Order: sequence, then C-alpha cells, then structure tokens
Amino acid sequence: MLKYFTVVLIGLALMLVATPASAQEGGDDAAAAASGGVLFGSSLGVGLVMVGAGLGIARIGGSAVESMARQPEAAGSIQTAMLISAALIEGATFFALIVIGFILQGA
Repeated sequence: MLKYFTVVLIGLALMLVATPASAQEGGDDAAAAASGGVLFGSSLGVGLVMVGAGLGIARIGGSAVESMARQPEAAGSIQTAMLISAALIEGATFFALIVIGFILQGA
C-alpha cells in the first residue's frame, strides 16, 4: 500500500511542477484558468484510469496464475477467462482515454 501511495504522490508532484512550465504570456486570464483546470482534471483522470487498469490486470493475472498452480487441469479455461477479462478492462481503459481526449480537444 505504501508503494502505491508513493507512486500517486510522485505523480501529483510531477503534475504540479509541470503546470508553471506550460504557462503562456498574455491572453484571457479566465480562459487560461479554465483551461488549466480542465488540463489538471483530465491529466488526473488519465492517471487514475491507467493506474486502475494496471491494478486490475495485475490482479487478474496473479489470481489466474495462482489458480493454475492449484488446479493445473483447469489451466485452459482459466487462461481463457483471464484473457477475456483483461480484454474487457483494456477496452474500458481505451474508452476512458478517448473520452478524456475529446474533453481536452474541447478545452
């Protein structure tokens, strides 16, 4: 749990450091503030989607390998179910990333 907390904390620190680097001179301050909020929210969303997908696929893989070790004769059906579940998680991840991309294009 401490490892995940450390990764999240480092990700948040990197997002905070990158924000001033992408600042621009001039323009409408209200539009820039709104755009910055959208960028921060969408980058946070991308991070959460990727972390969630990684954790989900890792848990599926670990559980499947453990199940195959306990019951080797059922390895074929376990592997098929694992691949279908991983594909569904990746599909949901790609959908979320596409939605976030459309949000960024509108900003």
